[in-house]
Amino acid sequence: MQFRIPPSRLLEVDAQRICLIKPSALGDVVQTLPLLGVLRRRFPTATVSWVVRRDFADLLTGHPDLTDIIPFHRHGSWWESWRLLKQLKHRRFDLVFDLQGLSRTAIMTLATGAPLRVGLEMSREGASLACNCILPASGRSVPAHLRYWRVAESLGLHDHSQKPIIPTTAADRGWVADLLHSLPRPILAIHAGAGWQTKRWPAEKFAEIARRFEGSVVVVGSAGERPLAARVIGTTAAQQRRVLNLAGETTLKQLSALLAAVDVVVSNDSGPMHLAAALGTPVVGVFTCTSPGLSGPAGTIHELISTSVTCAASYYKKCPMSGAAHLGCLAELPVDRVWNALARILERRSAVARSA
Repeated sequence: MQFRIPPSRLLEVDAQRICLIKPSALGDVVQTLPLLGVLRRRFPTATVSWVVRRDFADLLTGHPDLTDIIPFHRHGSWWESWRLLKQLKHRRFDLVFDLQGLSRTAIMTLATGAPLRVGLEMSREGASLACNCILPASGRSVPAHLRYWRVAESLGLHDHSQKPIIPTTAADRGWVADLLHSLPRPILAIHAGAGWQTKRWPAEKFAEIARRFEGSVVVVGSAGERPLAARVIGTTAAQQRRVLNLAGETTLKQLSALLAAVDVVVSNDSGPMHLAAALGTPVVGVFTCTSPGLSGPAGTIHELISTSVTCAASYYKKCPMSGAAHLGCLAELPVDRVWNALARILERRSAVARSA
């Protein structure tokens, strides 16, 4: 077993070349963003690089505390993987954080040859073997946003702001302003997609939320989610209202500007949900196979709704149940519970407006 360095060593280290290895997923990347400000404050003259999936790189471009982005192609060729590892080695990093904790990121971490390689207790697939410093209280029983914040605490900066910088351009914000200026307020953004089958509350239930909402609705998502977004719009009377289907029509920066400009978001547990929450927009998060306590955003402005089936928060990507119990979590969670949560957010918004 390799020699372990105590986490207390991070209070004394003087790093000049730092690498964050956090390729995915989008929600986790968003929750890691506050660490850039921490690293810049702790190491003001250091270069800070981030290994991230290339389809998420746009979100990080232009960040004032990030020196450069090292794109990772998850399904790239062996040649691309070899070039990435060679690049990591030649950068001669002296401090590396593997916040993904999988075998592929362990290989990246080892390739850097950094003298100080920091990981989390939640690592699996043997990834912790690539690190010589493991942060305490960072296992899977700890909420995700707190696991990542262990880095700030280990650096002695637990009091640093946890509000991330999400850079957008004037062009992005102008595009959103032009898009929304004629839509009546309030504006609701809906994201009905999710990476796992077990996290996708039915489109028809999102459609009912859209039908009931008295205002404008913008449906967002990836290009692959555009047919799903069309079902949210097309299966109800919502298509007769002020509704936009923007799934597949935005870059990540445009999506960020859009989610910052709307009044409220209803979403499955997904990257756009975390992005909206990070931007300060109230979120109604729908949780079926994941736990709102472990995977949900921090903050008191959000409403996080979970199913009550016995296998709730089981984190199965595919439902193991059969027969009538198959995907029972999606059926069990009714529209009214989500609608009532949305109504509570809208009432708080109105109360603030009345007191202003």
